[in-house]
Amino acid sequence: MLKKSIFAVFTVAALLHSCVRSSEDRIRTGDLIFVGIPIDYSIEDDSLEGAVASSTGSPDSLNLIHVAIAEVSSDTTWIIDATIAHGVDRHPLDTFLTDFTLKDGSLPVFIVKRLKDPSNAAEYVENCKRFLGQPYDVHFLPDNDSLYCSELVRDSYVGPDGNYVFDIAPMNFKDPEGNMPLYWEQLFGLLGQSVPQDVPGTNPQEMSRSEALKTVEVSLDKRY
Repeated sequence: MLKKSIFAVFTVAALLHSCVRSSEDRIRTGDLIFVGIPIDYSIEDDSLEGAVASSTGSPDSLNLIHVAIAEVSSDTTWIIDATIAHGVDRHPLDTFLTDFTLKDGSLPVFIVKRLKDPSNAAEYVENCKRFLGQPYDVHFLPDNDSLYCSELVRDSYVGPDGNYVFDIAPMNFKDPEGNMPLYWEQLFGLLGQSVPQDVPGTNPQEMSRSEALKTVEVSLDKRY
């Protein structure tokens, strides 16, 4: 009888541990999803992704080309982000995965980061929803009623005290060798402006290094 009781206690403890662990392994509201392109992956030089990768990456790191916000409801994982295809939009995780499927049919590297202090995570997501419908900011400039991906995150993650979770820094559009990718010169030339090099802003690579975040092990191709 004693052995059965001890076994029952250990069984319950194991189940509880499994539940806690599975909860930790799942994506949560307010988590940030960074989209990374491996260094050895070939992408077109004239694409936006290629230009972002060459500008924000480094020879010894993953090129982070995008960041998105997760919102988890009872039956769906939603993604809120800013892209050229959708502007600032809220859509299911499956749409996000389809949009960022690579040309060879594989998925890029997804890095999920969570706030070390998640107490205001739901509020940050609600802040984000007020930007829905705004266009993508092809000018990469502040305060122009349009947003690029990391700008959306920065402007949404603002605490009740008015303090921003993420800092701004001079924007960099040059590649690791200090050269300006042709894409940026052509794009901003068509827009009638100079490349906003060193204008205060954000980028996914720099945001991912924030001390406010921690990396969590979450597989986005699982269904929760």
